[in-house]
Amino acid sequence: MQKNATPHVHTYDAQGRMTCCTLEEKIQVKSGPPQLQPHSDDDGHDHDHEGDATHSLWREYLPAIVSFVLLLSGISLEYWLKAGWFTGWIRVVWYLAAYLPVGLPVLKEAIGAIRKGEVFTEFLLMSIATVGAFAIGEYPEGVAVMLFYAVGELFQTAAVRRAKGNIKALLDVRPDQATVLRDGQFQEVKPETVQVGDTIRVKPGERVPLDGILLGESAASFDTAALTGESKPRSINTGEPVLAGMVSSESVVEVKVTKPFGESSIARILELVQNATARKAPTELFIRKFAKIYTPIVVLLAVLLIVVPYFAVSDYVFRDWLYRALIFLVISCPCALVISIPLGYFGGIGAASRNGILFKGSNFLDLMTKVNTVVMDKTGTLTHGVFKVQKVEVAEEAFPENEILLLAAALEQHSTHPVGKALITYADEKKIDWKKATVSEVKEIAGHGLTGQVNGKQVMVGNTKLLTKFKVSFPPALDAEVDTIAVVAIGGKYAGFVTIADEIKPDAKQTVADLQRAGVRELVMLSGDKDAVVQKVIAALGIKQGFGDLLPEGKVEKVEALKRDNPGRVIAFVGDGINDAPVLAVSDVGIAMGGLGSDAAIETADVVIQTDQPSKVAMAINIGKATRRVVWQNIGLAFGVKAVVLVLGAGGLATMWEAVFADVGVALLAILNAVRIQRMQF
Repeated sequence: MQKNATPHVHTYDAQGRMTCCTLEEKIQVKSGPPQLQPHSDDDGHDHDHEGDATHSLWREYLPAIVSFVLLLSGISLEYWLKAGWFTGWIRVVWYLAAYLPVGLPVLKEAIGAIRKGEVFTEFLLMSIATVGAFAIGEYPEGVAVMLFYAVGELFQTAAVRRAKGNIKALLDVRPDQATVLRDGQFQEVKPETVQVGDTIRVKPGERVPLDGILLGESAASFDTAALTGESKPRSINTGEPVLAGMVSSESVVEVKVTKPFGESSIARILELVQNATARKAPTELFIRKFAKIYTPIVVLLAVLLIVVPYFAVSDYVFRDWLYRALIFLVISCPCALVISIPLGYFGGIGAASRNGILFKGSNFLDLMTKVNTVVMDKTGTLTHGVFKVQKVEVAEEAFPENEILLLAAALEQHSTHPVGKALITYADEKKIDWKKATVSEVKEIAGHGLTGQVNGKQVMVGNTKLLTKFKVSFPPALDAEVDTIAVVAIGGKYAGFVTIADEIKPDAKQTVADLQRAGVRELVMLSGDKDAVVQKVIAALGIKQGFGDLLPEGKVEKVEALKRDNPGRVIAFVGDGINDAPVLAVSDVGIAMGGLGSDAAIETADVVIQTDQPSKVAMAINIGKATRRVVWQNIGLAFGVKAVVLVLGAGGLATMWEAVFADVGVALLAILNAVRIQRMQF
């Protein structure tokens, strides 16, 4: 199964303008060609970005403003003031001057498309209709059609600019400078010159320029809002990954660089989101195919509308029927569909990325709305994936809790097992000074635990099999414990045990409820943890089905079995994106949790949730449904209004002004409706 998006290739002319005209390409070009290098002001010319932006906007709006002023003044002179001199060639030139600023670009687009073999485009329809309107003397209508079309384009540009806003914000989070340690001193350099293995320094309030791991002796706090949408600062411990775009919240930190600038997580995310439009949703594909068939049929019907009445109507007037045909052409333009539908999907992708959810394409945004079965991993998805001590049970007063913890932690410092690390962390939290203990004769017995001398006492820490091996008696009830336990024996006697478990995430239970409200009929948990632990977790969360003791291939088999049992299931698998790569690939929608820094997640998953919050899965479904709802509203609006006005136009009951509303007016409404997605709160 191939799930990676095909790179979207664009070409640019000498001035940096894109030589294409589909909406996806327009979406790219509105913010220029994709830039994966940091911006630099050190290029030998002055930078007045605010002035440049204002100048660009003024140049963008000027043709429409000129056309509007000339059209409005022309109509005022002709119909309201009834100026006697406003006739003949003066009237023609006046309206022609109003037409050319907005009409000339469309005429050029129509000619360019014809040269490429794309004859039946909206540009051709607009050109025929407006030139025809001029030919029969309906100058204001001809100008109005092009003016409103130009206004529609401006609205589209503004909508696209808003949709690109959060992606552009990601571009802005990449710093221009990095403070790197070289020759014993920190110096500022461009991020792309920093090598893997270099140490960089980040001051409070500064953004991390490259991916790396945190150095130092203590944890540090980082603002990750630009990457994940989380408002709450994240605490990162020494040795844990720090990603480009994070902001150091409180202290000066040092980071050892693990990836070059071009391969940082932020660069991959930008590429992922910018290429997301390359994967079309079925609705988009249908509308594009439909428009290619629909447009030539409409042109043919317009021609027949002129020709057929000549043989069927006794009082045939060519000018009247030509006017009706021109109205018919204007109404029939598929602008509202071919612009607003892809824009709706792009808005959905933008809204999702603003909330820390990355869709690899609008097809997955569409598919999320059909998900009825969600299969979830346990460790790292619904639980934190970090073992913590839950309770300490002592056998008798002869073995105080603090002594058990001191001896166990001192011995476990020689183990790399997660259980041992959890014991040491808990002892540190209790401020037990186990580091001063004298430890000797340490032996690790595989699958059992550790033995050794601590402060002159014989200590054993492990599972019940360890105590059985050394013939130390213990309560039989310990074998029935669901959670992982570390049993402790001191001086050959059972002293007590420590319960260690993985904590359920705070929003895990809410996630289950949210998914059920979102229309998910079945929730299944698959885990490599022991089945007794899985059953305990699903009971706590209200999930009906769960399977434990599964290897990665076992998870794949379970998902495939679910598909066989009911072919109507649309399955989303939610996992960590690394160990679960095979099952992410075989599911209908693969969702990687907390996969921001994971190459496997980016490559394998269809949807990447940048935080560790499982509740974002339900949010992804809701964003998909909101997007689909808006898209179908646009389709219904466009077809409904056009159908009514087409009938009225063919019957001579609609003028060019109604035609303008049916075409450009509906397109404007559809664009505004599509923009609504980005304002929604999920």
